[in-house]
Amino acid sequence: MSTITSQQLSRSLLAASLALAGTVLSFSVTATPAQAASTGYKAKLSTALEAPKSKVLNGVIWSCEGDSCRGAIDGSAPRNICIKVAKNFGPLTSFAGPKGEFGAEDLQRCNAAA
Repeated sequence: MSTITSQQLSRSLLAASLALAGTVLSFSVTATPAQAASTGYKAKLSTALEAPKSKVLNGVIWSCEGDSCRGAIDGSAPRNICIKVAKNFGPLTSFAGPKGEFGAEDLQRCNAAA
């Protein structure tokens, strides 16, 4: 009788372990896009938009609300992304990517090229 109890306990522990592993895996998959979004590009517009606006630039959705814009990393050079954002949403007062914020000179070039 102790063998049957031991087998039942083993099966119960296996089922519980698999359920826990599935929960952890599903949580990590759903948490990944939020982490990726936080490492994207950020831009501040010199003039706030009257209404939220979204546009696809290089296959990435850029969303702007007020004077803040966000977009995911697409593999393009940050300088090129900055120019596209400025062309499509207006002059920028700041632009930052995963490697940091643009300096005043880079930002001026970005707005001038737009």
